[in-house]
Amino acid sequence: MQLSDPLGDMLTRIRNGLRARQSRVVSPASRLRSDVLDVLKREGYIRGYRGEELRPGIKVLDIELKYAEGEPAIKEITRVSKPGRRVYSKIKELPKVYNGLGISILSTPRGVMSDLEARAANVGGEVLCRVF
Repeated sequence: MQLSDPLGDMLTRIRNGLRARQSRVVSPASRLRSDVLDVLKREGYIRGYRGEELRPGIKVLDIELKYAEGEPAIKEITRVSKPGRRVYSKIKELPKVYNGLGISILSTPRGVMSDLEARAANVGGEVLCRVF
């Protein structure tokens, strides 16, 4: 099945898995999804993930969700830049998520990174999603 927004699909799978209190969710694999999961793992929002090959040419990502004292580590995860409306931000105009308590994930010329890493590297880019 062809998806118009693969990253949005993965974020929805994570959101639904957290609401259902699942320990792990599975999503089709891609480079962008892996890069976003790397940022989520670095920032401590998920326990980890690993790629698996179901059959030749079909790969999936097995994402291990994180909970702290029974509450999900991710309270809110939303897609900002969508296929119908791309959202780009200069580094000086990048808003803070919940006054710095959350993060934005950006796709920059230097790769996918959190807003904190983008500010340190002084690069802007496409705002993929917000996490709190």
